[in-house]
Amino acid sequence: MERGGDNPPQPRNPLHGVTLEAMVAALVEHHGWAGLGERIPVRCFNIDPSVSSSLRFLRKTPWAREKVEGLYLATLRAQRRTSTRK
Repeated sequence: MERGGDNPPQPRNPLHGVTLEAMVAALVEHHGWAGLGERIPVRCFNIDPSVSSSLRFLRKTPWAREKVEGLYLATLRAQRRTSTRK
């Protein structure tokens, strides 16, 4: 087994290659800051929200990052369901 900076391909992992910044931006675009703050009630989404402040908080707070990742995946699934129905 090789070690080093090479990551094995993860074709079934929908988060592979998606940055935290891209997730936050997509969620804000889809839900808006207010909607994001309702779904994940943390200060960085509710009080003077910005992508940079959110990233600082999420990188230090694993439980909040997990919630963002979960919401991102749920949003992707919902978008796929609605696009296949059209």
